[in-house]
Amino acid sequence: MAGDIKETLTTDFIAKHGQPDVIITDPPRSGMHEDVVKTMMTAAPEKIVYVSCNPASQARDIQILDSMYAVSAFRPVDMFPHTTHVENVMLLSKRA
Repeated sequence: MAGDIKETLTTDFIAKHGQPDVIITDPPRSGMHEDVVKTMMTAAPEKIVYVSCNPASQARDIQILDSMYAVSAFRPVDMFPHTTHVENVMLLSKRA
């Protein structure tokens, strides 16, 4: 499913389609809304792929997710050469 995670990933969606195995999120520069982070934790997928253009907001959101998820891998991607902008792609895996 693709869409605004705040509107798509609802309790009704989870009840109808089941718990997701993976959530891929690419929030705006400001990061994820606190309600979205809470909903993701309620959905409790095994993995979250978090793409971000702002390492500061990504770090803030990952700190909230830290109680349930650990960073398994990350890769900075320079999509805009000759600028200071870098995309960070992180794989978060559910803690045992």
